[in-house]
Amino acid sequence: MGRKGRMFDKSIHSEYLNESITLRIYQPENYSSLYKYHICIMQDGNDYFQLGRAATFIDHLHERGDIENTVLVGIHYKDKYDRHEKYHPDGRKNNDYIKFLRFEVVPVLDDILPGYYLGSARTLIGDSLGGTVSFMTALAYPNTFGNVVMQSPYVDEKVMMTAKASENLSLIKIYHTIGKHETNVQTTKGGIKNFLKPNRQLSQLLQSKTSEYTYNELSGDHTWKAWQKDLPNAFISIFGKA
Repeated sequence: MGRKGRMFDKSIHSEYLNESITLRIYQPENYSSLYKYHICIMQDGNDYFQLGRAATFIDHLHERGDIENTVLVGIHYKDKYDRHEKYHPDGRKNNDYIKFLRFEVVPVLDDILPGYYLGSARTLIGDSLGGTVSFMTALAYPNTFGNVVMQSPYVDEKVMMTAKASENLSLIKIYHTIGKHETNVQTTKGGIKNFLKPNRQLSQLLQSKTSEYTYNELSGDHTWKAWQKDLPNAFISIFGKA
C-alpha cells in the first residue's frame, strides 16, 4: 500500500516561537474542495508519516468507507531538545507552542482547507511527549480542539493536576493507549521513567470526568512498532462513521 493522495508543505512564521515552522499536509486521494474535512494535527509529524504510516492508513480507511473525510497535518521538530522544550509540560517553549497551535496553525488551516470550523472536527494526536502536549492543548482550548489521540503520553504531576482541575474534559473525545511493558522508558532529560503507572492513574481520572473516552493497554512497549500497529484503531475511534 502506497500513498495515493497529495502531500504538500505550508510554512508558517510563528510570532510566538520566533521561527518558521513547516506544516506537512496530506490530502486523501479523492480530496475535493467541494467536501468538508476533519483535520488531524499530528505532533512528531514526520514520524507519523514515515514510521507510523499515517497517510497509508488514512487512504486505506477512506477506501473501505470506515472513516469520515479526513486531512492529515504533520508538525515536526528540529531535534530531541527542541521537541522537549515545546512538548514537555515544563519545557521553556511549551506555553508558546500551545498558543502557536491555537492561534497560528488553526487560522492557516481554516483558510486553506475546507473544514467544518468546529472543535469536534479538529483532532490533536501525538506519541509520548507529543501526546502530552496534544492533551494539554485540548484542555486549554476545548472549543477549538475537540478530539485527542495520545499514544503512550508522558504523565507527571502537572499533567494530573491540570486534568483534575479541568472543567472542560466533558467537551473532549479522547483515545488513550499505553504499553503494558512501558515501565523503564528512557527520556530525553529525566532518565528512566515508569510510564505505565501514571498512565493508569490518568486513565482512572479521565474515566470519571468524560464519557467519550477510549483506553487500551497494548502488549508492546514505548516504540513506533506498537504505535503504528495501533494507529488505524485510533483513526477509526476518532473519525469513524457513526
